[in-house]
Amino acid sequence: MKFIFFANTTWYLYNFRLATALRLLADGHEVVMLSPSGKFGKRLVEHGCRWIPLNMDRASLNPLREVATLSRLVGVFRRERPDIVHGFTLKCAIYGSIAARIARVPGVISAVSGMGYVFTSDALKARMLRPLVKGLLRLTLNGERSLLILQNHDDAMAFSKAGLISPEKIRVILGSGVNTFRFHPSNRTTHRHERLRVLLAARLLEEKGVREFIEAAAILRQQERNIEFLLAGSPDPGNPHSISRAELRRWTEAGLVNCLGHVHDMPALLGSVHVLALPSYYREGVPKSLIEGAATGLALITTNRPGCREVVTQHGVDGLWVEPRNAEDLAACIAQLDDDREWLSELGDRAREQALKKFDERFVIQQTLDVYAELLRPDGSPVEEARLVP
Repeated sequence: MKFIFFANTTWYLYNFRLATALRLLADGHEVVMLSPSGKFGKRLVEHGCRWIPLNMDRASLNPLREVATLSRLVGVFRRERPDIVHGFTLKCAIYGSIAARIARVPGVISAVSGMGYVFTSDALKARMLRPLVKGLLRLTLNGERSLLILQNHDDAMAFSKAGLISPEKIRVILGSGVNTFRFHPSNRTTHRHERLRVLLAARLLEEKGVREFIEAAAILRQQERNIEFLLAGSPDPGNPHSISRAELRRWTEAGLVNCLGHVHDMPALLGSVHVLALPSYYREGVPKSLIEGAATGLALITTNRPGCREVVTQHGVDGLWVEPRNAEDLAACIAQLDDDREWLSELGDRAREQALKKFDERFVIQQTLDVYAELLRPDGSPVEEARLVP
């Protein structure tokens, strides 16, 4: 069988969907990765995937340009003749569904990780786009041979209540999974007088709580605490809420944070820190950095928001919740962990248990393959133990 994975960046395909593609290749299937050009395209090819660059602007609203993009997409699908198109992120899910219907692709999977800018922002642009996007979702998600994969039950309820899709067509899979062998607890012991290292790893968007993270660093420095703050990730110029490079320079020059940029070896970085913080008020799917931090056995600090609470399920048990947009609360939680290293270790141990139980990528990948198998069944009916075989 042939699968096309369609996303808006090569970075997304490489970081979030490569493991699933490799499983399909190992089972004897063909996988084509489709996205706009990007530096991770070469890496996809090195891993044995075929990659097709698509001329597409993910932020464009120009009708002529978008029609041209759809036309190119239909052309790719007609040439490749896949059995299933799996579109990731909102725009690719919509465009992939439309193009697949025109090209008569047998099966379409749409995957939306979080509600995203259009549904969560109060900006004028987002509010103007919202009715259009809702209409397109109703049109595209309810196809006869299509299913929607969401990453948490809050999103499933939101899509259903808004009338965007029939509940029977929704499948919930908790994130894209984590390799629990590659991400594992380090053997080092955290001593009481060792400098606490706190990491935020994410796309550098306001809604990820980046500014609150920096404010917490300033608060704790005023308290003369010896805590190191690290920021891993790059600005996202395609998103109107991206942190600017000028801000990053100012924070670095002020000594508030060590900005690492994009980090290739995340297991090594996570193995060198004590706390993974993501004080997000973004409508997340299931944040990759949180499940990687959990697998590494780090103490997690996040918010009681959709997606985040799938990982930290109880405050003080498998991590800590902070109030969204509250730098003082974040600083207080970090200070607590700085003072109580035994609790720090206990939270990390429980986070690791959660990762093994719920987020191991082998389990998540099999769930995805089961959805493929369900979609390709002649009657399209759900099955308890579907298996996709070569």
